[in-house]
Amino acid sequence: MSKYILPLALKSITHWHKKSSPAHVGRCRHALDFFANEGTEIYAIASGRVVWIKKDSKIGGYSKKYIFDGNRIVIKHKGGYSAYEHMKFGGVLVRFGQRVRRGQLIGLVGNTGWSSKPHLHFELFRKPDPDESEGHTVPVSFNLKRKGRCDKRCYG
Repeated sequence: MSKYILPLALKSITHWHKKSSPAHVGRCRHALDFFANEGTEIYAIASGRVVWIKKDSKIGGYSKKYIFDGNRIVIKHKGGYSAYEHMKFGGVLVRFGQRVRRGQLIGLVGNTGWSSKPHLHFELFRKPDPDESEGHTVPVSFNLKRKGRCDKRCYG
């Protein structure tokens, strides 16, 4: 059984996909996009401490020029980091340095940054950058019977 829970309630996810974004390459190749309505609640996949936050963005669009405009939370866990991105303005519900519990509400889905529609860009990573904002993504498993829910219209 996986030690991680889904970052969104299963019933709120319209589909998810690993290869839905041109940003999911190189060290970000194991990132996942979970598509859901704006304002959908985001939960910490494991207990840890918030080590990086961006929460001031009100802009986004499907262009690489928005790559640094996604509202983002990074949590350091035992053995790695999880990152949650594209939260709506006002949708980051934790603060830097805060300890969070597995399953705790941490944010709300949005469409900020390099994004074409509301979704959660999720990463599990190791080997963090010095500021702990990003790192090398690693595969993650949530121990579900049906892992792929993409309807082949991701970012369509």
